[in-house]
Amino acid sequence: MAKIDKFEDLEAWRLARALTLKIYTATRTGEFAKDFGLKDQIRRASVSIVSNIAEGFDRKSNKQFIQFLEIASGSSSEVKAQLYVALDVGYISQDQFSDLFADASRVGQMLTKLLQYLRATPNLPTTEKTTSSPE
Repeated sequence: MAKIDKFEDLEAWRLARALTLKIYTATRTGEFAKDFGLKDQIRRASVSIVSNIAEGFDRKSNKQFIQFLEIASGSSSEVKAQLYVALDVGYISQDQFSDLFADASRVGQMLTKLLQYLRATPNLPTTEKTTSSPE
């Protein structure tokens, strides 16, 4: 398996980055753009995913990396909950909801697998922590 030297190499981070762009695009127009509370909250949650993956990756221990990945995972669930609200109030279509929800779910699944891997190898040296990512 390929060695992962930087957070940008993580598939979960790349998909979370793409999800964040889609969230920003979806919240830029229509009634969604006028709902500052929901718009800002879903944007913050999506940014939290990419940020926590990145920050955790550069921490000096797997324990800290796990902690940040747990936060990122929670943020992916938060995005999914907020997508339901956006759908229910008519800010996004069913197709938009399905696409964004699928992406947020996939990020969450990837984070779960990465967390399982890291928890199964708690003594993995930091420099080798992601040499065989389960993604």
